[in-house]
Amino acid sequence: MTRTPHRQILTARALRLCLGGIIAAGSPGLSLSADEPQRLDKLEQENVDLKSRLEQLEQLVRKEGLLPAEPSQSKVVTALSKISISGFVQASYFYNMQDPADGINDGYLWNTVNNSFSLNKFKLTIASAPVEASGDSWGAGFRASMIWGEDAPVVDTGSSLMGFEGLREAYVELNAPIGTGLNIKAGQLISLLNYESGDGGAVNANFSQGFQWFYTGNGPAAGLQVGYTVTEWLDIKARVQNGMYVGPVDNNSDKTFMGNLAFKPTKDLWFTLIGFTGDETIGETPPQGLSGGSVLAGYNFIPKLTTAIEFDFFHFDPDHAPSANLWSIGGWIGYDFSPKVTLGFRGEFLNAPDGVGIVGINLPGRPNSAIMSTDPDGNIGSLTLTLTYMPVPGLRIQPEVRYDYTSYQGGFDGEESRWILGAGVSYLF
Repeated sequence: MTRTPHRQILTARALRLCLGGIIAAGSPGLSLSADEPQRLDKLEQENVDLKSRLEQLEQLVRKEGLLPAEPSQSKVVTALSKISISGFVQASYFYNMQDPADGINDGYLWNTVNNSFSLNKFKLTIASAPVEASGDSWGAGFRASMIWGEDAPVVDTGSSLMGFEGLREAYVELNAPIGTGLNIKAGQLISLLNYESGDGGAVNANFSQGFQWFYTGNGPAAGLQVGYTVTEWLDIKARVQNGMYVGPVDNNSDKTFMGNLAFKPTKDLWFTLIGFTGDETIGETPPQGLSGGSVLAGYNFIPKLTTAIEFDFFHFDPDHAPSANLWSIGGWIGYDFSPKVTLGFRGEFLNAPDGVGIVGINLPGRPNSAIMSTDPDGNIGSLTLTLTYMPVPGLRIQPEVRYDYTSYQGGFDGEESRWILGAGVSYLF
């Protein structure tokens, strides 16, 4: 902020006082009789002349720097008026009818600790106004989301490096005036994979998270993405990022490439094709190629009924071991009974025919949460029914019942199936 010198302020005040004195001294008495029109006209003319002289003097002292220029709108106020702040707070309680001895629901998100109240997430997003596509001019903006709570280690950067704790996404967004507008994002980006959002019940039809989202998905990663809307029914995205699982800072020089083709041929039908390929080095794991793809699709049969499906395929190709495949399929059905009451069903199935991708993988930040078994291969699945009640704007109350099953012997804390019951509540602001 520019400060006006004290001497200039005093000088400006003195000038105003002097000018005020000139006007007062040069004005005859204001008590005029009704029969003195000539004197009144003369007085008005003198006031006009004095006002003109005053304006000329003020322009002169401003030019000399003795008075500040006309105040302009604060840049801080202008910036704040274009920034939005949003997010949500989420809490829940769930109970595993199996009551595992170690108190951990293996492979389960979000409430991995059984029979415990959870502060799942507190998410805070700060973002500029949306960057509009334009073929005529540049545009710029940003978005940053922080997240805290029990679920944060699963959905944030996954990095233990100082400065990345609690960061879910942060990127600069640009519009380059190419064609109808080329969208560019650079920074920490949320995955292109999966139908469900990592925000859980705050936006999803189910409160708990499906197995697909974790085992055939990936967390945020640092990279560069370009997107282009070809027509109203076709959108293209291409991305290069450090890797599928390494987060914001890579541990090798290889990169992962992802592509996304989003189609919407009619107002009720949409489908998306996603492909990815790259090399991975995770901890002490030897380098391995990782490639695959996903198909996401949905159709609204009637305005109140929504459906969606997801199919994922992962191919692991280690340098010094046999290759392995992992695939999954899931479906969602949602029905709106009213603007305040909806019902959501999810069914899913994941298969690891070569024994890679499910067993022995701990959930981030949750020790001893891996599905364990001596079986060389197997599958897992779940059926979930969730009622969402929204009594007031921003509030989502979600009682839920879920059934998990597996072919892995003893995969769920010594059992092959389990029932988990509970409810979650989210408030969006």
